[in-house]
Amino acid sequence: LHPQCFARFQLLLRTRMVDLLLNFAQVSGVYAFMHSAWGWPIIESLHFTGMCLLIGSVGVFDLRLLGMARRVPLQALHQLIPFGIAGFSLNMLSGTMFLVSAPDQYLFNPAFQTKMLMIILAGMNMLLFYRTAMGAVRTVPAGALPAPRARLMGGISLACWSMVIICGRLITYYRPPYHWCFWC
Repeated sequence: LHPQCFARFQLLLRTRMVDLLLNFAQVSGVYAFMHSAWGWPIIESLHFTGMCLLIGSVGVFDLRLLGMARRVPLQALHQLIPFGIAGFSLNMLSGTMFLVSAPDQYLFNPAFQTKMLMIILAGMNMLLFYRTAMGAVRTVPAGALPAPRARLMGGISLACWSMVIICGRLITYYRPPYHWCFWC
């Protein structure tokens, strides 16, 4: 593919995606709400609340997998995971509202792209954890360390969610990305 043709295709794809998301935001009323005086601050607060629920439950569970607070049974901490799921759901909803109301600030932003990659990796790690390690983790008594595989997966999870937070903060420092992003 000729470089000029590829550049035109990229521009067309960018324009179509941005237009599609903005049209959805307009039709659904998300755009009007997000650009009202209180829209963005309300959704930002909900996004932060969701992240607190997510990290406050999944992060604590991961830290226990890594060996901290050994007196606390893993089963007791695992009961907090529904709060993490609720927090993740809240973040998906609020994050989608951010994305559709200002797609050009997000879609081509390397910090946003990295954040999405880290969320995908955290999800894959979680699926692998529940398929391969959770059965053994359920039987770990208080005071004991889980198997090395479970500890590794807890470390990966904690690293991924930490990167999600870091990249989320970095998104605002890369505006507008289409002027400098070499792969956009």
